[in-house]
Amino acid sequence: MKKILTLLSVAVIAITLTATAQNPVYGKQYLITDFGAKGDSISLNTKAIQACIDQCSANGGGTVVIPEGVFSSGAIFLKKGVSLLVEKNGKLKGSTISADYPHIATRWEGVERTWIAALVNAIDLQNIEISGEGTIDGSGMVWTQRGLELVKQQPTGGHRISPTALLPRPRLMSIQNCKDIKIEGLSLNNQASWGLFVLYSTDVDIANLKITADHGIPSSDGIDIDSSNKIHVMGTFIDVNDDCISIKSGRDEDGWRVNRPAEDILIEKCHFAYGHGGVAIGSEMSGGIRNVEIRDCLVDSQNWAPIRFKTQPSRGGVVENITYRNIKLDNTRKAFEFDMAWRMIDSKPATRALPIVRNVKIINVSGTADVVGNMSGLEASPIQGVQFKNCNIKAKKGFNIRYANNVDLSGLIITDVTGETIIRKGIKEN
Repeated sequence: MKKILTLLSVAVIAITLTATAQNPVYGKQYLITDFGAKGDSISLNTKAIQACIDQCSANGGGTVVIPEGVFSSGAIFLKKGVSLLVEKNGKLKGSTISADYPHIATRWEGVERTWIAALVNAIDLQNIEISGEGTIDGSGMVWTQRGLELVKQQPTGGHRISPTALLPRPRLMSIQNCKDIKIEGLSLNNQASWGLFVLYSTDVDIANLKITADHGIPSSDGIDIDSSNKIHVMGTFIDVNDDCISIKSGRDEDGWRVNRPAEDILIEKCHFAYGHGGVAIGSEMSGGIRNVEIRDCLVDSQNWAPIRFKTQPSRGGVVENITYRNIKLDNTRKAFEFDMAWRMIDSKPATRALPIVRNVKIINVSGTADVVGNMSGLEASPIQGVQFKNCNIKAKKGFNIRYANNVDLSGLIITDVTGETIIRKGIKEN
């Protein structure tokens, strides 16, 4: 028995040492202040922070620490073996000068292109952690006001250029072509555009974040998961001015060329407050989106559409095997939104097979909304196979369904609607 206990103790120690070696956050710590960074909210610390990252990586890896204080910076790039820890009362605050963010090869709005870097960038890395009780702030309202001023300066008449084209705005954090990444505990605030962007990555764990943006900042998505797989989001609060979480896989011809789906994604135990959607599927979905489950979440605060699917006829691609389970709605605008002709502004003609949305399960989704919502497929590509099970929605207006086949409404109870509860056009039910 003593020998067995000894062997077990050795095994536990070995496992602990292995875990410590594999998790860089337990490695040597490097304080950015030791490299000249100043937390006075005024000094630009990009070079000091990058020097700290570079030295940490050159020495075999460890953790770069942002301590108490407000550290202004442009884009920083994590390197091999380098984790990032933002301590309590520490803040990494994004510069509002475009020149502080180089343009890099990435994907923006579903198309591979050269685009402005994020504030925090992890590219071609594995087994690192970005965590802490501190804050990463994108100074988003300053970027927004600058963009609006540029729009006002355009001559009247003719084609108007969008604020995003006039002034590309950096995302807050970008995880690109990475593996085995953990992001935990941080407050992400006032992103100039998307908050946390996960692209071409696998095995990414996102936990216990607080993501908030002023409701005047456009395109301030909380999390965007783009052509990535094995992604787990848990225990996260999001209140922004676009989709709280959006799942994407490329747009139109470029999405078909890349041909990388977003798949095997679990989102659970989250709280989605205001936003244009809770968890939205699309609209960039040309590479396919499949095997996604959203469960045990609360959506409130006039969120536009907790359960949201959006695409356009030009997208192509297949969305399938999507489950929303155990979702509580409290005072949302809609409960459900399926729109396969979403936002048809400057849209392209359908040049190949139309997009497909099929095999969707909505289970134990209940609560209050202004409107039950809409399910709008395409006449030539109806939404296929949506099952409602044990769902109860209290709303003022009903459910408008058109071009959807094999929709099982037997598990959907709708109450308090004025007028027709369900309006149907071009659908076939089980």
